[in-house]
Amino acid sequence: MAESPKKEEIATDILEGETLDNIHHVNNPVLDVPAVEKKYLNKILSYVKQGNVFVFTDGKASVEVKVFSDEIIRVRLAPRSLFLDDFSYAIKRDLDLHPTSFSILEIDDAFLIKTSVLVCRIQKENFLVSFESLDGKVMNADQQPMHWEENPDFGGYYVYCTKHASEDEAFFGLGDKSANLNLRGRRYQNWNSDTYGFGFNQDPLYKTIPFYIGVTDGDAYGIFFDNTFRTYFDFAAEQNDQTSYWSEGGELQYYYIHGPQMMDVVKRYHELTGTHYMPPLWAVGYHQCRWSYYPEVNVREVASQFRKRQIPCDAIYLDIDYMDGYRCFTWNKRYFPDPRKMISDLAADGFRTVVMIDPGIKVDEDYWVFNEGKENKYFCRRGDDYFMEGYVWPGRCQFPEFTNPKVREWWGTLYRGLVEDGVAGVWNDMNEPAVFGRGTFPDDVRHFYEGFRGSHRKAHNVYGMQMVRSTYDGLKKLQKNKRPFTITRAAYAGTQRYSSVWTGDNIATWEHLKIGILQLQRLSISGLSFCGTDIGGFTGEPDGELYTRWMQFGVFSPFMRVHSAGDTRDREPWSFGPEWEAICKKFIELRYKLLPYIYSVFWRQHKYREPILRPISLLEQHKPENLQREEEFAFGHNILVSPVIHPGQQSKIVYLPEGNWYYYFDNTLLEGGQEHDVETPLDEMPIFIRGGSVIPEFPVMQYTMEKNIDALKLNIYWGQGRYESHVYTDHGETFAYEQSVYNEKYFIVEGEQNGLTVVQHLEGLYHERFDSYKIYFIGLPFAVNHIEVDGDVLNMLVDEEGKHYITVEKEFRRLTIS
Repeated sequence: MAESPKKEEIATDILEGETLDNIHHVNNPVLDVPAVEKKYLNKILSYVKQGNVFVFTDGKASVEVKVFSDEIIRVRLAPRSLFLDDFSYAIKRDLDLHPTSFSILEIDDAFLIKTSVLVCRIQKENFLVSFESLDGKVMNADQQPMHWEENPDFGGYYVYCTKHASEDEAFFGLGDKSANLNLRGRRYQNWNSDTYGFGFNQDPLYKTIPFYIGVTDGDAYGIFFDNTFRTYFDFAAEQNDQTSYWSEGGELQYYYIHGPQMMDVVKRYHELTGTHYMPPLWAVGYHQCRWSYYPEVNVREVASQFRKRQIPCDAIYLDIDYMDGYRCFTWNKRYFPDPRKMISDLAADGFRTVVMIDPGIKVDEDYWVFNEGKENKYFCRRGDDYFMEGYVWPGRCQFPEFTNPKVREWWGTLYRGLVEDGVAGVWNDMNEPAVFGRGTFPDDVRHFYEGFRGSHRKAHNVYGMQMVRSTYDGLKKLQKNKRPFTITRAAYAGTQRYSSVWTGDNIATWEHLKIGILQLQRLSISGLSFCGTDIGGFTGEPDGELYTRWMQFGVFSPFMRVHSAGDTRDREPWSFGPEWEAICKKFIELRYKLLPYIYSVFWRQHKYREPILRPISLLEQHKPENLQREEEFAFGHNILVSPVIHPGQQSKIVYLPEGNWYYYFDNTLLEGGQEHDVETPLDEMPIFIRGGSVIPEFPVMQYTMEKNIDALKLNIYWGQGRYESHVYTDHGETFAYEQSVYNEKYFIVEGEQNGLTVVQHLEGLYHERFDSYKIYFIGLPFAVNHIEVDGDVLNMLVDEEGKHYITVEKEFRRLTIS
């Protein structure tokens, strides 16, 4: 087929054609203005190829198909053949993707763009786009051609894409939607919104992650609709055989991500949008927060009680009341007369201080932050050039223009005083952005958008992301070689490169405990693995049982923080009486015992792009019934939990994936691939360890790195067959790991009925402070007669609890036991 004319020629032809067909050149006014209606792609007339980019046209509109890798292909639509600038806040800047091979083949009815693993088929007659595996299985296909409709009020287009939905197809992802894990049968909207006390199935919420995973006939694919405008997804809700996504502006631009495993799709999505930075170790500990801890004497008392009661805690948060009249980057000297000394004293006792910063800057001529922003024109402006103003906590406020790099850089410098005072982390809230009385900014607010320009319709969903990006970058400079800790309420795809997230203002109900379990699983497979809920509920009044069950779930939330509103009862672990305090203490201590495992799982997310929380559907998508399971999930590869979500529950049915699993509290061995009725006493929660796992364990500390250890405890669980585990260590606070100053251990465990072999491989330049392992073997089906490590014969030792173990040098290579 001949090459197409240039885009400029196509556009000129379109304009000339419309002039001839629809406009009357007479002295009278125009009488025949074209009606605004949906328009569809028509028959393909030609295409051009430039490297890994193919542009097809029907003579008026054009579609670009770009091969990013063997498994990732992007599709873009230009209704008038003029593509917008190729820019995305979601896609990481150092993207390094290349296909190993690709080609285009023209057949009678279609063009086939082939890579080594998939085929993108574009039908000639109707421009339908589909994606197939090499064996011909259709994974994702247009139900009708891509289409659009002009937007006469704002310019640009409403853009639409409608796909076939297979009868068995299930859908997952889309961020923190408060709905069942399988999204099928519902419609959703993406528009970051302050949704205090949201309910089940309420939509939209705080975050916009326009990425979903489809699973059909046991195979998975992903769609990332990279569009920052208000977007919509219909998962076979209106039509049972159709799935649609559309937007109120911008381009129809989506990435098809091939599987066939859900894990493959998530990892490849991370290739596009990045992974979480490696957090400081203290950020993975237990955090205590309230709106608000003040004055200083109350902060000190809370900290004192943690240490007095020997309940581990790493961080205390200061909500907006620490500020002077809610002015960001200031201190209320009446409540906190000497914040630097207070923070120093807390740090000496092992507590990090995290403070809240909101985007609203009080309009106050005596306020230095406002004056700097005003003088440099750093605040958002409306369509007619007035500054955008709205009311939030300080009263009348203006708002920084975070899509301007100069403003982000300035904002980052404002943290200098807080950092010099000793503040260790920053919490960005109200950044949807939220405005009292009207919800958010007006549509006519103008944004710089990295020089690509846009109204608030375009920038709304990335505003919070760019705020926390500014915070992260600023802290990274000010804290020198220390890793920043940031947390944000609003987010867009890719926010994981800058921040952790939480699910916003939830309610102290059993329903919200379940919603949180769903949200964190969904966030984790949507790219935002470092996520948590307000344990115990932000608003409302939990009783001791609900609070404690939520705390148990919190142990297996990547971000573990209690937070509550000031008009509710206290939410510290001791607030509900001695019985509940003892159980909460037990589980917080469990979090600290498991920190080396949890930290290793964070490393797997950072380096290998693996989600931290993994729904059963991700673990075993080949079983159709597993696509509906919601209450069980894995934390990393080797621990599976099923939180208790009903009051007074004495037992629950738990599904265990294939393999052998050990009940954590008594090491009972259970067979996987089936359901089990598990007792749920108040001081236990269903927790299972995969057979064949190596689980590292710390002694209980009151805060991370409180003590040096002489030996790292390793619990090795016997399992029939070959298994792999990973243990990661580093400085815990610096960026030295980026220069390979870390220690990553690979343990290969091979279990047989009469023996067990453990092989260790080491990688990295970090030298740990401990010299040896204390290894405990769990579930051995044979009596131990012989232990050999690197040629040396060892004997079992007995600890103070009467448990058997061996001590080996940490660099051992091969261990056999029979």
